[in-house]
Amino acid sequence: MNTAGTHAPGAENMIIIGAGPAGYAAAIYAARAAIKPLLVTGIQPGGQLTITTDVENYPGFAEVIQGPWLMEQMRDQALAMGTRIAQITITDADFIQRPFSLTNDDGKILKAKTVVIATGAQARWLGLESEQFYQGFGVSSCATCDGMFYRNKTVAVIGGGNTAMEEALYLTHHASEVLLVHRRDAFRGEKILQERVANNSKIRVLWDRTLDEVLGAGNPKGVNGMRLANVHTGDTQELAVDGVFIAIGHDPATKVFRGKVAMDDSGYILTESGTTTTNIPGIFAAGDVTDHVYRQAVTAAGQGCMAALDAERFLSTLDE
Repeated sequence: MNTAGTHAPGAENMIIIGAGPAGYAAAIYAARAAIKPLLVTGIQPGGQLTITTDVENYPGFAEVIQGPWLMEQMRDQALAMGTRIAQITITDADFIQRPFSLTNDDGKILKAKTVVIATGAQARWLGLESEQFYQGFGVSSCATCDGMFYRNKTVAVIGGGNTAMEEALYLTHHASEVLLVHRRDAFRGEKILQERVANNSKIRVLWDRTLDEVLGAGNPKGVNGMRLANVHTGDTQELAVDGVFIAIGHDPATKVFRGKVAMDDSGYILTESGTTTTNIPGIFAAGDVTDHVYRQAVTAAGQGCMAALDAERFLSTLDE
């Protein structure tokens, strides 16, 4: 286990699982409260912001900043406050009794009086090589994050559910035209969204088509088109676009906690309204593991703050 600082024996006051905005914010607040938290990074330190290039909607920065840089700053701040960081992955959890038990990828068991789950969520991708190549350079999974970069340009949204229609409608506030590509001949989402899409003159729906390849001028010059395939005939067509948004859903990174804490049918952890408290006293959840609506770095960071404060209050009730 690679940690910064010393590792206290016995049960940790708090273990934070996840090194995105929620995890780092929880660590900063917990460290300032002298809780001496241990943050375990998992397999993707920095979360989704590590694959996000330009960030211009995180409060406090007048100029565009880079996602990886922002996460480095959060990490450095957490360390400066006294957080210990372990570059390990949690593979199992036992929340039946306290102190709780967490097993890492080396088989070592860590004990904790409180746990903050901040493992985030991952966008679903189609698995195309060109899609991966242009991520952050014209391919995105978040319209509210990146839509501003496509003012008066043509963009494509891939998908046919609520997520895709919501992304397409949002992008009409920036783009001159939005091509909504769906592999079927009808939408699967809510009727009200279907009506809004149908009535929006900026949206053009391309039915019965799948994304075959993202086209571009190379990385970092970016995307300049896409090739679509007709699902019935296999015929392909190339269209000029400035950006491609993949909108086929997100998956919360909560597999290891299934059956251990209450979740909804999609795997998002359930918390008490207005708090980060789960159904297990002493277990808290923050960020995209609980949020399938906003999915923003700033909301995740806010929930991380809440989790640390909720955990601090909980610790104060324990008999020492």
